[in-house]
Amino acid sequence: MKTLNNALKYLGIALFSLGLSACASTKTQESTGEYIDNSAITANVKAAFLKDKYIKSLPINVKTYKGEVQLSGFVDDRTQAVRAESIAQRVEGVHSVQNDLIVK
Repeated sequence: MKTLNNALKYLGIALFSLGLSACASTKTQESTGEYIDNSAITANVKAAFLKDKYIKSLPINVKTYKGEVQLSGFVDDRTQAVRAESIAQRVEGVHSVQNDLIVK
């Protein structure tokens, strides 16, 4: 009986540890909290673009991973690309911006 209790106790600890590790981030995968934070950053960058009369109508894609924002899509000139990057950098939570916008 004591052996069974010990086995169940260790099984419970192992399952608990496994559950915790599923929520942790790795080098290539975000934790649940990071995913939520990055989704909020993406939404805030898009909202900031909508407030800017020169950027709001441009087809700019925004992706965020661990606080790094990636901008992709097409703009009419270099000034728009620089402006979009500047707007993204000012959003709270953004650590860096990778500007992959293409001037058409």
